[in-house]
Amino acid sequence: MTPAVSEIVFDCCVVSNFALAGALGTLEDLFKNKTVITDFVTAEVLRVIQAGHSRLERVPKAVKAGWLKETGLRTSEERRLFGSLLRSLGLGEASSIAIAKCRGFVFASDDRVARAEAAALGVSLTGTLGILVRATGTGVCSLRAADTHLGRMIEAGFFSPVRSVGEIVSRRK
Repeated sequence: MTPAVSEIVFDCCVVSNFALAGALGTLEDLFKNKTVITDFVTAEVLRVIQAGHSRLERVPKAVKAGWLKETGLRTSEERRLFGSLLRSLGLGEASSIAIAKCRGFVFASDDRVARAEAAALGVSLTGTLGILVRATGTGVCSLRAADTHLGRMIEAGFFSPVRSVGEIVSRRK
């Protein structure tokens, strides 16, 4: 049996990867209404949509549908941590890490600097590839479907160190 998943907060890159691949349903199915983005990440997504990337319109539609929740910084501790993280990170990553740390959420990011900052704070991490591996391991999608999603992400500009989710799965055995 797969362990329960705590809430997960996505940075712009990870949620965009899934939106561009037409795979937001994988996040919805895998995390069962425990998916969160910050209002700063929403603003980043909206800016990219305005620049002509209409496939990202799936993100605000998911928020409107209610399975992807939007949140802001609520507490003074979240705001303090956010402010200190702005020295090295953008608004989306800083707000996501502050919320993950203060609320005990998992932080989903592929950004090396953001991941290092989160790890230094003891925040649980995952990224695009980790989510795809988890989706195959829990039966949310087949390995073939995960590879299709990954291929679409790569076509859209995602830099991936692997071309198949199977490469990661086979390393773990």
